[in-house]
Amino acid sequence: MLAQLSIRDIVLIERLDLNFERGLSVLTGETGAGKSILLDSLSLALGARGDGSLVRQGAERGQVTAVFDVGQDHPARQLLRQNGLDDDGDLILRRIQSADGRTRVFVNDQPTSVATMRDIGRLLVEIHGQHDDRALIDTDGHRLLLDAFGGLTGEAEALAGLYRRWRDAVRALDIHRAKVDAAAREADYLRAAFAELDQLSPLDGEEDELAGRRADMMKSERIASDIKEAEDVLSGQGSPVPLLSSLVRRLERKSQEAPGLLEETVLALDAALAALGEAQMAIEAAMRKADYDPAELERTEERLFALRAAARKHNVPVSELPALAQRMMDDLADLDAGEEKLQHLEAAVIEARALFDTAARSLSEKRGHTAKALAAAVMAELPALKLERAEFLIEVDSDPEKPTADGIDRVEFQVRTNPGTRAGPIMKVASGGELSRFLLALKVALADRGSAPTLVFDEIDTGVGGAVADAIGQRLRRLAGQVQVLSVTHAPQVAARASTHLLIAKGPNDSNAIATRVTKIDADGREEEIARMLAGATVTTEARAAAARLLSENA
Repeated sequence: MLAQLSIRDIVLIERLDLNFERGLSVLTGETGAGKSILLDSLSLALGARGDGSLVRQGAERGQVTAVFDVGQDHPARQLLRQNGLDDDGDLILRRIQSADGRTRVFVNDQPTSVATMRDIGRLLVEIHGQHDDRALIDTDGHRLLLDAFGGLTGEAEALAGLYRRWRDAVRALDIHRAKVDAAAREADYLRAAFAELDQLSPLDGEEDELAGRRADMMKSERIASDIKEAEDVLSGQGSPVPLLSSLVRRLERKSQEAPGLLEETVLALDAALAALGEAQMAIEAAMRKADYDPAELERTEERLFALRAAARKHNVPVSELPALAQRMMDDLADLDAGEEKLQHLEAAVIEARALFDTAARSLSEKRGHTAKALAAAVMAELPALKLERAEFLIEVDSDPEKPTADGIDRVEFQVRTNPGTRAGPIMKVASGGELSRFLLALKVALADRGSAPTLVFDEIDTGVGGAVADAIGQRLRRLAGQVQVLSVTHAPQVAARASTHLLIAKGPNDSNAIATRVTKIDADGREEEIARMLAGATVTTEARAAAARLLSENA
């Protein structure tokens, strides 16, 4: 139920905090006092379209906060969880509307979208007025209300599950059949291509490994070439070592003939020969370290180039060749076992369709019986609402050849307002006043089934009086035994049946600006307000006596 409503700076409302109770609450007041502003504010907190013009003149922004007390198993809580919103404690919907048109939305103090707020609001509150057609314009809504009345909602959800299972089976069959057909058309190519890839046997990550190995060997090849050139210089045919060795020997012999002349030269040449020897050993060691197998490089390059050629041929990266080979193998397996699998999938489709058809026929039969019961329940309410000549009918049109997730039925509420006339869709046949009374009768028949926990009726008693207004009041009070009911009314007969009476008035505030106020009034205040509703501008003693009598009769 709606527990609290707080409004700040919306149109003529500067600051307003209201607490609501269970049962029937009425809101009364003179025309123009601000009843519509109150409902517009509530609608804003339920996700209605925002508008900067709703912000009170002189204020930068307005705010509406609605607090709801609902059970832990209420669908609104499930919707909060599905949207990642906290659902502990009360449900708090808060809307901030800026004068520049921007709007911000919070659910349980967590920012969210207007669409999410609207979806949550639909589960918490229904607002109905004389010209409101949301509950009756959509035939899908008619089916939902019929299922709710008959306790068929769970069966309808199970049927939707069977429908999804059947359609999933059909999709699986279609996909497999298309795959088998395509594979059959390309069977020869597919087998040849797979044989080629299977022989190649590409491995995950193989390209990077081969490319790295090839780069290392090519680097070793370049280095080894330079080392070999150095080795040829020092140890080959043009090596200076033998020449220097011979020269040293000759100089050593000559040094004996000229002491003190050649000793330093011989020592220097000996040192040079020793250094060249060390260089030769170092080059030989480097040769051994840089050793590589040219045949291995050739094999590596052949493998790498084969993989890349296959990738170009199939227009995929080399890294996807293993997956491609697996897909080809799977396609060939599907082709080889295609007929057997097709038969299995076809049998699954037939079985799923049979289960759906059986459940759909059963639900359709129950909907037919429920339609008669709901029509009778609504008809029982119509005479007191001065619709005794009208007839409420529920058309259940079943077509097994046009199944949907909702079954095989199209449900539509129809009315005949006068005997002898043709029945037609309720939205086309009923007038505004009749529509509101049909809606009330429907809601009373449904009681707490198929309704939000809070129902708001906006002047549905407009244009009626006396016995009809009293009948409307009786039904609102009866409905309030099942759900919370808020009614904006001009009918004293309706106001007298309320358990809570809120008076809406307009007048100057502390800063002498016009503002709307809402006050919960006591028994004396109720008598005076109902007397005003009976008498008009001048409240007479007779009006007060009539008001007291109305209140005592409905105590």
